[in-house]
Amino acid sequence: MKHGGRRRGAGRPKGQGKFGEPTKAVRLPVSMIKSILKFIDNKAYRIPFYSSKVPAGFPSPADDHIEGHLDLNEHLIKHPAATFFVRVTGNSMVDAGIQENDILIVDRSIKPTHGKIVIAAIDGQLTVKRLNIKNDKIILMPENSAFDPIEIKEGSEVYIWGVVTNVIHAMS
Repeated sequence: MKHGGRRRGAGRPKGQGKFGEPTKAVRLPVSMIKSILKFIDNKAYRIPFYSSKVPAGFPSPADDHIEGHLDLNEHLIKHPAATFFVRVTGNSMVDAGIQENDILIVDRSIKPTHGKIVIAAIDGQLTVKRLNIKNDKIILMPENSAFDPIEIKEGSEVYIWGVVTNVIHAMS
C-alpha cells in the first residue's frame, strides 16, 4: 500500500466552500492579512450602482435596475501608488465645497496647474488652496473671502504635495 500523494475523489469538491468557486493559495505580507481579509469579507467594498439617475428637480418614478457594482477605489482613485488621503482643518475653502473635517483625496501624479486645488507645504506648513499662476507669480487662493491669498515670495520654501481630486464629507 502506498502512502501520500494525490487520491482520486479526495478533498473538497471544486466550487464548494465559502466562495462557491475554486480557490488558490497565495503568499501575503503578514502586515496586510487583516486588511485583505476585511476586504474579502466586505465583498471587495463593491456597492450596488443603479443605472437610473436621480433628478434634483421634479421627482420621477424609481427604476430598480442595478447597472452593476461600484468599487469606490476604482471610481475615486486613478493612480493608487500616487494617491493619499488627508483630513481638512479650517474653513478657508468652504466656497469650493471643502469643509472642516472633510477627507481630501490627493493625487501626486497630476501636474499642479493654474486653477487646480492643491495641497502645498509653505515653509513647512501644510495648506489646501487653489493654485493661481499669473505673470510668473504663484498665489495660493482661499475659497472664502474671510481669508487672504498667500503670495509665494522669492526665497520661500514651497512644495506642492499633490492635486485634490475628490472631497469626502458627511451631509450633516
